[in-house]
Amino acid sequence: MSSLNKAMLIGNLGADPEVRYTQNNTAVATLSVATSERFKDGSGEMQERTEWHRVVAWGKLAEICQNYLKKGAKVYFEGPIQTRSWEDKDGQKRYTTEIKALNMVMLDSKSDGMNQGAPAGGGNKAQTSNASASSFNDGDMDNIDDDLPF
Repeated sequence: MSSLNKAMLIGNLGADPEVRYTQNNTAVATLSVATSERFKDGSGEMQERTEWHRVVAWGKLAEICQNYLKKGAKVYFEGPIQTRSWEDKDGQKRYTTEIKALNMVMLDSKSDGMNQGAPAGGGNKAQTSNASASSFNDGDMDNIDDDLPF
């Protein structure tokens, strides 16, 4: 029996992408994505629940995120869920769970101003596929100085 580890998110960015570079000069973009669910509670009142997700893109895909995505942008990300650990400045072991973006689609229309000059793909959507799948090593995450999951 095989297994599947694949997350698919459609949400809005909570902040502009934060891009850093590994010691090997590989771009790493960290994005905070909000997904929301609307539902009626037991008394019939409409409620909204928002979940925040940490998404990490590597290499060319990280650079595309930096150049074309801004806070509030509606975007689709796809990739595996991974948990990693590190020691913070105080020597405490820290953990974070994130989606390693392998695919991304910008969902805002051009009239929203989000995709002006977007990469090839035209129309209202621009897509990158597997742009980062082979551009990093899992060990590269050890070179990122990151104390907080967001």
